Amino acid sequence: DGCLKDIGPGDPDIYRNRLENELKIIRSMGFAGYFLIVWDFIQYAKSNNIPVGPGRGSAAGSLVAFTLGITEIDPIPYGLLFERFLNPARISMPDIDVDFCMDHRDRVIDYVTEKYGSDHVTQIITFGTMAARGAIRDVGRVLDIPYAEVDKVAKLVHNVPHITLEEAIQSEPKLKELIETDTRIKELVDIAKSLEGLTRHASTHAAGVVISQSPLTEHLPLYKGQGDEVTSQYDMKAIEKIGLVKFDFLGLKTLTVIDMAERLIRARQEGQHDFSIKNVSLEDPKTYELLSSGNTFGIFQLESPGMKELLIKMRPKSFEDLIALVALYRPGPLGSGMADDYIKRRKGLIPIRYEVPQLENILRETHGVILYQEQVIEIANILAGFSLGEADILRLAMGKKKPDEMEKQKNLFIHGAKSKGISEKKAEKIFDLMAYFAGYGFNKSHSAAYAMIAYRTAYLKSHYPLEFMASLLTCEIDNTDKIARYIGESKEMGIGILPPDINRSYKEFTVESGNIRFGLSAIKNVGTAALDSIITSRENEGEFMSIFDFCKRVDLRKVNRKVLEVLIKAGAFDSFGARRSQLMQVLDIATEWADSCKKEIAHGQVSIFESVKSSEDSPYHNLPEIPEWNKNQILAFEKEALGLYITGHPLASYETELNSLTVSTSRISDLADRQEVTVGGTVSRMRRLTTRKGERMASLTLEDLQGNVEILVFPDLFKKYSEDLSNDSPLIITGEIDKAENGVKIKAKKIETLSRLSKREKNNRRVEVRLPSNGLKEDDLTLLKGILLDFPGDHPVFIRIQTNNKESLIAVGNIKIDPSDSFITEIEKRLKGKVFVI
Repeated sequence: DGCLKDIGPGDPDIYRNRLENELKIIRSMGFAGYFLIVWDFIQYAKSNNIPVGPGRGSAAGSLVAFTLGITEIDPIPYGLLFERFLNPARISMPDIDVDFCMDHRDRVIDYVTEKYGSDHVTQIITFGTMAARGAIRDVGRVLDIPYAEVDKVAKLVHNVPHITLEEAIQSEPKLKELIETDTRIKELVDIAKSLEGLTRHASTHAAGVVISQSPLTEHLPLYKGQGDEVTSQYDMKAIEKIGLVKFDFLGLKTLTVIDMAERLIRARQEGQHDFSIKNVSLEDPKTYELLSSGNTFGIFQLESPGMKELLIKMRPKSFEDLIALVALYRPGPLGSGMADDYIKRRKGLIPIRYEVPQLENILRETHGVILYQEQVIEIANILAGFSLGEADILRLAMGKKKPDEMEKQKNLFIHGAKSKGISEKKAEKIFDLMAYFAGYGFNKSHSAAYAMIAYRTAYLKSHYPLEFMASLLTCEIDNTDKIARYIGESKEMGIGILPPDINRSYKEFTVESGNIRFGLSAIKNVGTAALDSIITSRENEGEFMSIFDFCKRVDLRKVNRKVLEVLIKAGAFDSFGARRSQLMQVLDIATEWADSCKKEIAHGQVSIFESVKSSEDSPYHNLPEIPEWNKNQILAFEKEALGLYITGHPLASYETELNSLTVSTSRISDLADRQEVTVGGTVSRMRRLTTRKGERMASLTLEDLQGNVEILVFPDLFKKYSEDLSNDSPLIITGEIDKAENGVKIKAKKIETLSRLSKREKNNRRVEVRLPSNGLKEDDLTLLKGILLDFPGDHPVFIRIQTNNKESLIAVGNIKIDPSDSFITEIEKRLKGKVFVI
């Protein structure tokens, strides 16, 4: 009862009985100590302000785990089953995976090591094996086959987990044809087959830690890596086989984002000093409005293009909807049409029928679809009299699809169902239905746990966008590409980004007067020691008054000339009122003057002459009268210091033309592989490469106002346009999207300078309106036609409607439009569509 006192409303007897049953099973299986160890290190983390996740995996189905604070989801209201986690009928080790803040996960491992002894605790080894695609690429390099050919073969292996080369050949006719017609490819694949599955390298498991009661060397051999790290020589599966228990300490960056946002909210918001995301309502309309809009950039698990599309189609209104959404967004349900079927049932577009009345209580929440593994267990329990433990064995057998075991379980199910008055024909039909969906069934406990993190990040973005985006930026402070994307998203949300300021900025991105202030740690080549010196001086002695005052007060051994230069280029000293060119000009004078001040202080000569060396009497008043750098030079220095532009952009004057002619680089990942696309911008980086034949080609980084993309320019095109690639003129490049394992690229087919494009060429480009895949209603068609007629122009229009299985492209022959910013906004906001000028 003491454990249950803080649990919310509900029948106390249900909770008490469930708790007693779980405790009985835990004790009988000998796992009480395991629970206490997990409870101990989670309590350590929480008491030391290390963020811990709400749960993960099947452990979220345990009421014992919830009452101990190991998980933060009450399993009773959501129908989460303990037997999915621990089952006395299926003896297996317990597995409680715990997410910790990425930055402090190692502290928890250190705590465990210190508490139980370094000879009792170690991390687990993992062996990297040669998977199908990787084996092809490795063998291709050894056989000296050109990369482009090997890449073509590797991409024909479907990107499915654990797929084998034999399975790939059977499922992809083009791969089979290549093998049969090209002897080199046949040799490549044959050798790859012989290597497939072999160990390639050893490393430390991302999360696994083993703790033993007696010294580890009494149970297993240890392995010392190249960096002197010590791990087990046995992998995770072997460790379980010899009876040792592993614990998973996972690092999750999202927890760090949430923790930072909470601290910013408590520091800034009046009346929010005790704000905790754990206490917010799970029924917040504003949060579900954000989720339904698909505006989920930065939201845990929900920011991929496919997930955004599913959110818009589904329009979640409750936490249960969010749990279902996480379970639906997987290859099985999406590819089989299960997700579409679920949404149509939810919207009342197709009727919901239950084979027997007893199924309604089990499947009502998922509109008659068997979505969760827990539902398979409940059906066997209620319809056929299986115990929950026996039902879990049935669920496992269905998932593995072993014929002999399936036949055995089917007979048991039919026999049990008949004893409850269900006909054999109905029982067989229900069993077959369960077997079909069990292949796609998802662990609801895991889905609920991750839906909780998704909801919390969505709540923060909808209610505290400033704090949320500042936290996202801080967590990616060393990743310039992501900072650029997050700043772009912030601006789209109407949030201003203030440049770095030596008197306002901290190491992290912070919230200031309704804007986000750039963090000093994001400035390149400014180390932690320099920043500590700067911030300590500012906090102890007040704001810096000038470049001379700054140099006098900070430790110039840490804040050296290189640091000073980059701070000037970043604009961090702009609040002094001096031009950046002036500050750079007097840098040597300022540091020499500051050194002399410090020498006088060191020699005790300040009592009489102290005022002589004050900042007010410094050479500050004699700044040279020189003009400021030109705008392009200022922006170039900002890019050098920050990795991005902050006070402007060289392409700003071309924004209208680029919007009408090109697709933003930020949208490339939303488009299909091998689709032709036109992008525009300036070349921020170019690597000249040489092919095996000795021909010159290039890899470019093309940057527009929203981000950048890599462009591959092959020899013929490079020879023709090398001069255009070397100047600063904006380019318009048409090419084919190449979604490779190491990122998205564009293979260039045509290159033009923006200045050379004629008006006729611009107007020949078509506008493609891509609409959500839930189809169009009559009202939507009327609205679409109205929007098209409101923006007359010279561009032909095509409507692309996507489904999970195919795309339809419809030409609108009698209407031409102007794809202005206003047109794009109308399509995106009113029809949830996307506009591409191709």
